[in-house]
Amino acid sequence: MNILQDLEFRDLIYQSTDYDELSERLEKGPIALYIGFDPTADSLHIGSLLPILCLKRFQLAGHLPIALAGGGTGMIGDPSGKSTERGLNPEEIIDEWTEKIRLQLEQFLDFDTKTNPARIANNYHWLGKLEVISFLRDIGKHFSIGYMLSKDAVKSRLSTGISYTEFSYMILQSYDFLKLYEDYDCEMQAGGSDQWGNITAGIELIRRVSNKKGYGLTFPLVTKNDGTKFGKTEAGTIWLDSTKTTPYEFFQFWINTDDRDVIRFIKYFTFLSRDEIVNLEEETVKNPGKREAHRILAREVTELVHGKEALAKAEKISQAFFYGNVRDLNEDEVEEGFKDIPSTTISENEIGIVDLLVTAGVSTSKRQAREDIKNKAIYINDECSTEIERILLPNDRLHQKYTIIRRGKKNYFLIKWLP
Repeated sequence: MNILQDLEFRDLIYQSTDYDELSERLEKGPIALYIGFDPTADSLHIGSLLPILCLKRFQLAGHLPIALAGGGTGMIGDPSGKSTERGLNPEEIIDEWTEKIRLQLEQFLDFDTKTNPARIANNYHWLGKLEVISFLRDIGKHFSIGYMLSKDAVKSRLSTGISYTEFSYMILQSYDFLKLYEDYDCEMQAGGSDQWGNITAGIELIRRVSNKKGYGLTFPLVTKNDGTKFGKTEAGTIWLDSTKTTPYEFFQFWINTDDRDVIRFIKYFTFLSRDEIVNLEEETVKNPGKREAHRILAREVTELVHGKEALAKAEKISQAFFYGNVRDLNEDEVEEGFKDIPSTTISENEIGIVDLLVTAGVSTSKRQAREDIKNKAIYINDECSTEIERILLPNDRLHQKYTIIRRGKKNYFLIKWLP
């Protein structure tokens, strides 16, 4: 399959400029294309993963990807997909975030290949040098107010309000496309479907200024079948930065994918072949209880983002939870696996199990704690504890500092002992 056929199979084409023309251009030889990533936080999240991987797909197909870190546009704020104005961050924060995002983008693309190396650009390098009068005369004159108001990103904000700052974002992004066209021979821009208005505006600017042809393509915005927002959990956003979302949490996000979404997400976020995906889909229909597709999805994406070692650790922690082998976890794995569960710090050298259960919030009262113990609902380091008079001693600690309490099948609590 060529790149467009692959994207079509994966349901990754939402909109494109003239499809036949684009297909014909791609058949002629490598095309340079770009996707922009504005620094709205100190890390990209998995909502950005789809466009990153699409850049990678184009590179694997022989094309020339450009990842644009939006150090300039990040100071303005993109109104696309937002119902209210974004807050403006200080320049030094934007610079710091831009550098972190640049480093994240570098881990997905190949910058060393001699045939079609990837590039990273920062639009602050040209937007930061603009002079208002010359920019309005040379670039602004090509944008009519009616044309800009017709774009969905602007139209949807007219009822709630949009500042001139965000209103001008379309012009700046269009100028990015023009600059990349002039400096890197970049003929194509891609992005999420909410970027369609900005992309087509850039194509029009290239036509007006250079009388040249540009191309555009958008991907669907990722949604979940159950109605919840993709990339969000009860614990918060799923980040690509392992210090913000641990590889174990990342792995668990994918393993818990809704059955109705799993094949679609495998198409979106993995590089499995068409035959592999078709076979996996058939197997999932036949044996849904095996959840093989969920495991493959979690493994593929976790390794892609965090590497083999992090995947191995995430799987080990997951297995320890599932099979009750928490004693096999090393200290770092305990910290990672129990990062977001309720934890209590205990200063006493010894404590009775009933008092401990109440102090740690495992049981609501001493009476309830005794009932839980009698009902064999309490596990200490995954061993059922049935003695009401039990005293927790130093040998009940993992790595001399942790005790893991489980109530029932899934309710975990972490005890941290002070030295």
